[in-house]
Amino acid sequence: MGSAAALNARLPVGRTRRESQRLLDQTSAARLVAEPLDFSGIHDLTEILDVATSGHLLTARELCTVRRTLSAARDLYLPLLEILQNCNFQVGLERKIEFCIDCNLSIILDRASEDLEIIRSERKRNIEILDSMLKEVSSQIFQAGGIDRPLITKRRSRMCVGIRASHRYLLPDGVVLNVSSSGATYFMEPKDAIDLNNLEVRLSSSEKAEESAILSMLASEIANSKSDINHLLDKILEVDLAFARAAYAQWMNGVCPIFTLDDDDVTVNIVGIRHPLLLESSLENISDNLALRSGGSAEFGNENGAMASKYMSRGISDFPVPVDFKIGRGIRVVVISGPNTGGKTASMKTLGLASLMSKAGMHLPAKNNPKLPWFDIILADIGDHQSLEQNLSTFSGHISRICKILEMASTQSLVLIDEIGSGTDPSEGVALSASILQYLKDHVNVAVVTTHYADLSRMKEKDTRFDNAAMEFSLKTLQPTYRILWGCTGDSNALSIAQSIGFDRNIIDHAQKWVEKLKPEQQQERRGMLYQSLQEERNRLKIQAEEAASIHAEIMSVYYEIQGEAEDLDRREMELMAKETRQVQQELVDAKSQMETVIQKFEKQLKTSARDQLNSLIRESESAIASIIKAHSPADQLNEADHASYTPQIGEQVHVKGLGSKLATVVESPGDDETILVQYGKVKARVKKSNIIAIPSTAKNGVTSSSAHQGRQSARNGEYRGNVDMKSKDDISYGPAVRTSKNTVDLRGMRVEEASIHLEMVINTSRPYSVLFVIHGTGTGAVKERALEILQNHSRVTDYEPESPMNYGCTIAYVK
Repeated sequence: MGSAAALNARLPVGRTRRESQRLLDQTSAARLVAEPLDFSGIHDLTEILDVATSGHLLTARELCTVRRTLSAARDLYLPLLEILQNCNFQVGLERKIEFCIDCNLSIILDRASEDLEIIRSERKRNIEILDSMLKEVSSQIFQAGGIDRPLITKRRSRMCVGIRASHRYLLPDGVVLNVSSSGATYFMEPKDAIDLNNLEVRLSSSEKAEESAILSMLASEIANSKSDINHLLDKILEVDLAFARAAYAQWMNGVCPIFTLDDDDVTVNIVGIRHPLLLESSLENISDNLALRSGGSAEFGNENGAMASKYMSRGISDFPVPVDFKIGRGIRVVVISGPNTGGKTASMKTLGLASLMSKAGMHLPAKNNPKLPWFDIILADIGDHQSLEQNLSTFSGHISRICKILEMASTQSLVLIDEIGSGTDPSEGVALSASILQYLKDHVNVAVVTTHYADLSRMKEKDTRFDNAAMEFSLKTLQPTYRILWGCTGDSNALSIAQSIGFDRNIIDHAQKWVEKLKPEQQQERRGMLYQSLQEERNRLKIQAEEAASIHAEIMSVYYEIQGEAEDLDRREMELMAKETRQVQQELVDAKSQMETVIQKFEKQLKTSARDQLNSLIRESESAIASIIKAHSPADQLNEADHASYTPQIGEQVHVKGLGSKLATVVESPGDDETILVQYGKVKARVKKSNIIAIPSTAKNGVTSSSAHQGRQSARNGEYRGNVDMKSKDDISYGPAVRTSKNTVDLRGMRVEEASIHLEMVINTSRPYSVLFVIHGTGTGAVKERALEILQNHSRVTDYEPESPMNYGCTIAYVK
């Protein structure tokens, strides 16, 4: 919750001086705590409280979440902060949840109510009697040969026993609850178990009803305490944020600010403050240096903040440059002047951030005891506020923002304006800026503005509520030092900077002469010359604007013509794509139809042919399907010259077109008809030489190593063992194990020999890397046993396993 509040900018900011001071006191108190608090047990209960209030039931897990939060809240109580002092920790509710629910297992305890304890006790006793009776009956059935092994199970929520259909007479008055898929096994409820099962059903329903009543009672208790719990969570959030501010202050080695009063000697007195955001990057660099030196990670918390300060004091980091703010009592407006890139804007932002941080209870990265007023609002106009949508130029955006500032400012506000009056005629800009500053001195607490206008710095001479400051500039290095000189007026030093960069000396001399011409006594003459030059420039720009409008009209005409052509191209492209899509879809339908015809023919011949003709039928069908695939496949991209010269050797492993990534072994050399006999698995087929592709030597090595790899074995109740002579199914990419009519073989109702032949035929004709569902049922177990034996010994089966832990009548086989 604390992290979300910080990331979403929902931090507490004092609306009064007293609230801000309280936040500062919390931060200072949190810094005195030796060990950080553990908030891991606190959860956001908003959704749980809403569910409870709406009258719905809460789960045992949700109730345990409420209990853990209430328990963790009591562990957070610190008299030092006094934030949680008047909170209701709902100890009674916590203990009631703990009494009723085992939060380790998230289950309702027997002791939650007397009725629940009685019901569960009776149910336990009834189940013991029922289980004992069914074991005895099942043993008798087993001894009479009615089942392979004693079987007790549940059908239709009732306990029963398994029995062969031929031995139903052993339970003359029993009730048949279910029958196996093969019809060989019946699941019957003995006569003596009927009343016991009825009682179990009634007790189970009573138990669920009593549990729902307990959960409803606890949810109601939580709903009644919603306001107290929400208040507690709000206070916990306040504690969390207080410790977050303390950790941040420790990381920056910050100090607690002091709010000045009206009768203090100074309004603002801050020594050596660094821009907080620029300081973060500096501390992160120091953290990286410490981590490199220590060979690990370094975090700035507690003593590490002091370590960072020590490193900075030793000169490891001099960024950002610390600045001082000293605004005396009675000063309302400060004008900061100086060169560009001298640090005016950054210093002004530092003052604004320091004011906001103080309001929010945060310590400042400064020295000694920084003092500043409590401002009700900080109003800033910094940057260029051009807007094409609102038709605002640089000056319009600038002046519209200042207009809003003047409307909102009060005698407790801080106003920050960067480059006041810029973006317009200098004489008018100076006049407007001077008038704005005169207004601000009577309506705000403190206003700080930056400017290049020297006339604004002279306002101090006529009114003691104005003061000046300048950004220091070193004439030796011709570089700014980024330090503020209070009470001084700064020069732009444009000519000095230009000379240091390497401007031509003649340009500098001519500029110096212009500076002398622009002195106040020559302003009237300069205005006349400036007006005449502006009129000439206006006429020239008007002619250029007319020419540009004519060219723009021609361009737009050509643009609309091209746009029309482009739209027509898009339409024709879409029509062509739709036509090609229909053609591809039609080819796909034709290919599927042809394949279905081949498969139906194969299945029809399979029923009427002898077993020794199986390989011949398979070869004919595969050849027909390969021809269909080739007819609908894109042209081969192989180099025909290299392919024609390639002759496979006996025993070599090759790729065969139409078989994907499956490898085949060459059995015979090419004959006169340019065909080669290859073998994959137990199937041999004669294919054209042009359909055989050699594999790279690296792939051959991979095949050798993979063929030597042995797959995993899986055992299910001692019945399931997987082949280990080839790759396991974990190393091969199989499709999803989803049962369909095409990958399912049903052996139920067949004799053992018939089922064996049918299963072997299906495995031999299965696609490579396919999944096969073998339904053999349970029944007497003979068909199942033979099916598992075939799956274990068949060379094309890599592994097999039951379809699910609850269904042993179906086995999934993974085919090579």
